[in-house]
Amino acid sequence: MDGISLSKYHMKSFEVIGGKKLKGDLIPQGAKNEALQVICAVLLTPETVVISNIPDILDVRLLIGLLEELGVEVNRIDENTYSFKAENIHLEKIDDTDFQQKSNRLRGSVMIAGPLLARFGKSFIPKPGGDKIGRRKMDTHIDGFLKLGVKWEYDQALGYFKLSAKALIGTDLLLDEPSVTGTANIVMAAVMAKGTTTIYNAACEPYLQQLCKMLNSMGANISGIKSNLLTIEGATALKGTHHRILPDMIEVGSFIGLAAMTGSALNIRGAGIGHLGMIPDKFRQLGIAFDIVGDDIIVPEQDGYEIRDNIDGSVLTIHDHPWPGLTPDLLSILLVVATQAKGSVLIHQKMFESRLFFVDKLIDMGARIILCDPHRATVIGQEGKQKLRGITMNSPDIRAGMALLIAALSAEGKSIIHNIEQVDRGYQYLDKRLQALGAEVRRIEA
Repeated sequence: MDGISLSKYHMKSFEVIGGKKLKGDLIPQGAKNEALQVICAVLLTPETVVISNIPDILDVRLLIGLLEELGVEVNRIDENTYSFKAENIHLEKIDDTDFQQKSNRLRGSVMIAGPLLARFGKSFIPKPGGDKIGRRKMDTHIDGFLKLGVKWEYDQALGYFKLSAKALIGTDLLLDEPSVTGTANIVMAAVMAKGTTTIYNAACEPYLQQLCKMLNSMGANISGIKSNLLTIEGATALKGTHHRILPDMIEVGSFIGLAAMTGSALNIRGAGIGHLGMIPDKFRQLGIAFDIVGDDIIVPEQDGYEIRDNIDGSVLTIHDHPWPGLTPDLLSILLVVATQAKGSVLIHQKMFESRLFFVDKLIDMGARIILCDPHRATVIGQEGKQKLRGITMNSPDIRAGMALLIAALSAEGKSIIHNIEQVDRGYQYLDKRLQALGAEVRRIEA
């Protein structure tokens, strides 16, 4: 595969000199979570699929590498556009120990299972990889497959599920949770099942909507898109298509938080306003001012911001919730932004029991945070009167890594952030893009 080597991500750290105001334009990358889904969907057809606005990030590169090992012909048309042709698939690869271990590095690799089951009746699910943010169960995926007629066995030694099916048969499904990857996996399996499949309590995030629209353009028959009840009429075969990935809403929220924390004037161009849901409202609840002009978000330089209490005067609570509620991927950013606000807020991370465990780094930087339990943290804002101070720290996951980088850019003095491979998994060329805004951040050897 063309492009930069994966080795550049290993054993690197960010050195950040904080306290500088930034200025300029930012264009969000393509959505990471959508990219992982639609790239897996190319396995459903032997015809060519062209996908544009693919982010050049580590998770995506790992996934494309796995597809190439399966026999997918991959061509990079330009920096963010690829063509995929899954005509000659080496199905024996799924039994290869080395391939399974590579799959373990990336949670998104679980979504290879649905397309391979639909087209070939055989697949596997690796032990989940990716962020260390708590237990991430596979029950939704496995239960959905079983009800479609799949048989499975678990290899205890290697830690993966072997899946097989003589034929997939449409059925009525009620998911125990609206899992995004679980819904995507089941949808991709069901599009070529015999008969009708209904999926109730389905995830309906923009990523899922985009996947369903792409599948329909390939010849699938999915209705109920944008809702939590999907109806899928099985097709006998799917064809090639062209698909463009949405702007990454997590990047958009990260950039709003970056502007607020550093007191900077930033323009977020092509933000995909129609797909942001309540993200803008949550930042406004923290007192951050910005204007929406067309598809752009204009964040002016502001000296401070004040958290809005609830109407009855009680302390604001911000929590994650399945779409159209707030995505959990932005709670780390919102928590960091609140440290310099006027007022207090309770951050309630419902979905992952380890995602708030990065707050000890913020406390070391001078933030006033009470970690109530693994899921809740109370932030007492400092009104910008006491800036955070630079420290040396580690990035535990993608979103915490970005939150810590924002904290470091706002802090006084120098910070070192280790384990930035986590940040590179989700953010494209981040150091270079920030440097173009005037940030003092560079990669160093760990």
